[in-house]
Amino acid sequence: MTLPYRGRFAPSPTGRLHFGSLVAALGSWLHARAAQGRWLVRIEDLDRDREVAGAAQDILATLAALGMSSDETVLLQSARQPVYAAALQRLAAADAAYRCWCSRADLAAVGGIHPARCVARPTARPPAWRLRVGKAAIGFDDRICGHCHQSLAADVGDFVIWRADGVCAYQLAVVVDDAAQGITEVVRGVDLLDSTPRQILLQRLLDLPTPRYAHLPLVLDAQGRKLSKHEAARPVVASDPLPALRAALGFLGQPIPAADHVGDLLAQAVRGFAADRIARPTEAAIAAARNASAQ
Repeated sequence: MTLPYRGRFAPSPTGRLHFGSLVAALGSWLHARAAQGRWLVRIEDLDRDREVAGAAQDILATLAALGMSSDETVLLQSARQPVYAAALQRLAAADAAYRCWCSRADLAAVGGIHPARCVARPTARPPAWRLRVGKAAIGFDDRICGHCHQSLAADVGDFVIWRADGVCAYQLAVVVDDAAQGITEVVRGVDLLDSTPRQILLQRLLDLPTPRYAHLPLVLDAQGRKLSKHEAARPVVASDPLPALRAALGFLGQPIPAADHVGDLLAQAVRGFAADRIARPTEAAIAAARNASAQ
């Protein structure tokens, strides 16, 4: 039985909504609306050191001005630490996760990938928690990028799921939240393509459903770098949303309706939406995205 479509957009409140984020939001929104499904917004605000005051509210207001509001209550990750802690405890009880005191410098000495055994010994400082990947090799079919495969031991190593500062790491939080929100398809930027095998492994270990995935091409600057809030990428102007929406539709390979109102433009865009018009990211673009996400 096919479940009703549920998609999501999950920005981090580290600045205002820029064009690259708009492409991700619109791409996920169009997939959901074309499937007559629900579209949810989740604010991924676990990294409080990088959070910009008022950014979450500004992002939500800008999305509303662009005609895209969450169909359900917006979920804030900062309010869900107990839920993530319960998932960590379950993994630890199954010996799938362990405490780790290895620093980046420690791992740099062994090639940057955490091996099956820790490099550093326990110290007085708080540890992180890592997931044991063992010999896991994960393959999945992405709706845009095609078949993807990754050997986690060779390419990733045991990875952090709980940070040393006591905060849940992205990989675990997103898996728990996608399941809690009943997400059936994750549509996001290709910079997160390499994270997908880690998330699928976590889903399997926690007995959670695996959604379908579609990774959109990334918006790059003139130097071939991912647009970033930290590099002052031009924010979307909420008071004049039509130019940004038209540009985002064009970037996604979709027809650009001749409409003068946001509601009309989006309604026509949904009727004309075809996922197969979205360009498959090139290997060079995927490599650029991989480098951007590693920085």
